[in-house]
Amino acid sequence: MADIPLTQVRADYMAMTHRKRLYSGILLAVFVALMASGFVLADDRNAGGFWSGLHRIFDFPAEVLSEAAQKLPDLPAHIVKYAPSLIETINIAGASTLIGALFAMVLSMLATKGMARWPRLIPLFRRAMDITRAMPEIVVALVLIFVLGGGPVPAMIAIAFHTTGALGKLFSEVNENASLKPIEGLHSVGASWLQRMMLGVVPQVAPNYLSYALLRFEINIRASAILGFVGAGGIGYDLKNAMSWGKGQYDEAAAIFLLLFGTIVIVDQLSSVLRDRLTYGTRLEATL
Repeated sequence: MADIPLTQVRADYMAMTHRKRLYSGILLAVFVALMASGFVLADDRNAGGFWSGLHRIFDFPAEVLSEAAQKLPDLPAHIVKYAPSLIETINIAGASTLIGALFAMVLSMLATKGMARWPRLIPLFRRAMDITRAMPEIVVALVLIFVLGGGPVPAMIAIAFHTTGALGKLFSEVNENASLKPIEGLHSVGASWLQRMMLGVVPQVAPNYLSYALLRFEINIRASAILGFVGAGGIGYDLKNAMSWGKGQYDEAAAIFLLLFGTIVIVDQLSSVLRDRLTYGTRLEATL
């Protein structure tokens, strides 16, 4: 085969680079156009209008902070009052994360080549994870609240449903980087599929599984608080009631904000430390 001239290689490379830049520019232009049209449409359908109300964006936070400052001595009592609701929110997030992670672990293994129990059903399990990941928690929660009534159970099921798909996608990517040699060795001595997964796969992927699960736990705390606004229990429900009453209850809303903000920051810091230890292990300890 004749050698390709250097000038031809350079020309082909420049042409490929030009095409990539052109495609990137077109995609960026389409994205900006969609963002602009979506904003204009939303602003037209908004009751008050974005630009006309932009100058009042800080009015509500200022009103809440002003009332909270006036009733500052009552803040500790409000924190004690709403602490059980905060614990309920954390319990919802913890239970939904655990349930979702367990289902995600099984689905991810069933959807990974070289690990799947039924290789022909890999597309089916992948689409199942796509569906659970695509369904917003609030939509599932509203349906469950209509069927089961208000409370923490609909919130837990809704968040676990979404967590299954979200973690399943991450877990499957971790599985693809795992070595298949332990699985082949266990299969050669007659181990069952469950034994191959537990003994050959889980020891390899457990640190990354736990790291992603902790990250999802942080997200689920926020999600469980948001679901409280639609009657799914937890501290979000108390926050909705405090804000709905308006003036006179803003000090309670401020206390709930502080509780929720402090909890998210603490959980974020603790989970970050744990994730670093799980991911880097002794390397992190050496740097400390």
